[in-house]
Amino acid sequence: MHSATTGQSFYDRLVEHKLIIPVGVPGAFGRGAVFEDVLRRFDAAVSRIAKDDGAEQMLFPPILDRKVFEKSEFLDSFPQLAGSVFSFAGTDEQHAELRDRVREGRPWSDLQAMTGVVLSPAACYPVYPSFTGTMPEGGRLVDMQNWVFRHEPSPEPTRMQAFRVREFVRAGTPDVVVRWRDTWLERGLSLLRSLGLPARSVAASDPFFGRGGRMLAASQREQELKFEVIVPILSEEAPTAVCSFNYHREHFGKIFDIHTSDGEVAQTACLGFGMERVVMALFKTHGFVPAEWPSAVREVLAS
Repeated sequence: MHSATTGQSFYDRLVEHKLIIPVGVPGAFGRGAVFEDVLRRFDAAVSRIAKDDGAEQMLFPPILDRKVFEKSEFLDSFPQLAGSVFSFAGTDEQHAELRDRVREGRPWSDLQAMTGVVLSPAACYPVYPSFTGTMPEGGRLVDMQNWVFRHEPSPEPTRMQAFRVREFVRAGTPDVVVRWRDTWLERGLSLLRSLGLPARSVAASDPFFGRGGRMLAASQREQELKFEVIVPILSEEAPTAVCSFNYHREHFGKIFDIHTSDGEVAQTACLGFGMERVVMALFKTHGFVPAEWPSAVREVLAS
């Protein structure tokens, strides 16, 4: 039986076992060696499943071209989650003012200016500009692990401001994209269940902002454009999403001028494993000492 717990008590146990390291900011923490070892092993298990798919390997920094970010329309739906990068580019006098304000504990944000980058709000966003143009027959498939930023500070350890996502992005014709998504939904469920996690899939929606956002969320659920694989971490009543599947249809194909080999606007979909959340689900389900986990689970994570 999966016992309910509070976010704070689970956080405290993770700290007690040196799995995470407090840094003084809600939604941010360091990762200990054991935590990282489990994460690496899970990442390797995903790679073994994907090895014959022929995906292109890519790696991007945790920052994104601000023009790409603005073009993506993220701010239309999720302004509350975005993180812009500002920096100082002033004079000597302004620098002196900046130092004085910091030392005196006064606001200093007006002495900085917006830069040409933002913190990446989604692991898939850097990929779409590289798809611009006409794709080869069969479309494109990309595999990556990227850092993502979401401004939603919380004491609950599963809700992080900065986290890693093992992401796959598929672009092509509708039948190719939907078939790929459905295949990976089964793969994801199978992998997580092989690790002893009581995973199940549900139709879901994104945290759209405001009154209009509630209508968008309802439409997204109704059209089944988003699925999540959920696992109880804090409670059975409010399980946590550890894997997400998003079907964008032609949204990014139109924005970034991506076409299939027959000239049609390409459709896209992505799936992402929330790496830290999967690791936390394993610790909550099997205990805080991996050497004591069931042998079947350790075998899947052996590498």
